[in-house]
Amino acid sequence: MIIRHLFFIALTCLLSCKAQKDGHTLVGEPMEDMVLLDHDSFTNIDSFEARVIRDAKSLNKFYREINKTRKPGLPVPMVDFSKDMLVLICLGEQKGEKTPILSQLKESDEEILIALEVVEEEKSGEIMVQPIYYPFYLYKLPLVDKPFTFQKVDK
Repeated sequence: MIIRHLFFIALTCLLSCKAQKDGHTLVGEPMEDMVLLDHDSFTNIDSFEARVIRDAKSLNKFYREINKTRKPGLPVPMVDFSKDMLVLICLGEQKGEKTPILSQLKESDEEILIALEVVEEEKSGEIMVQPIYYPFYLYKLPLVDKPFTFQKVDK
């Protein structure tokens, strides 16, 4: 438990360095086998959520929820859950376009710790009014039996 607290204190110190705020650096190790499967900027989910989807029933339930306000709705992606699983990131209300960056912080026998950093997409020119988005991102990666823990990294 003390090691976990020391790790988070060290992570906070590293992220508070002014030199790192100018450019984007990955917090953990890149997750190269993760593929963006679906993304949309407008959903009816207004709070942050990060979770793993391991079955078709949960995936269909999510798409039913976001398609309540759409005609026609977004198509549900086809996924072979015997080989793959999905990571769903809902960013909630965001001013301006932002993108999540996922990286693996730690893997143990019990869990996989994932860092989730939200970065603002660069725009050319000055924008006076930033629109409000409610984006979601759906990533596919090979099936893993361990539970995932998401650590949101704030700048």
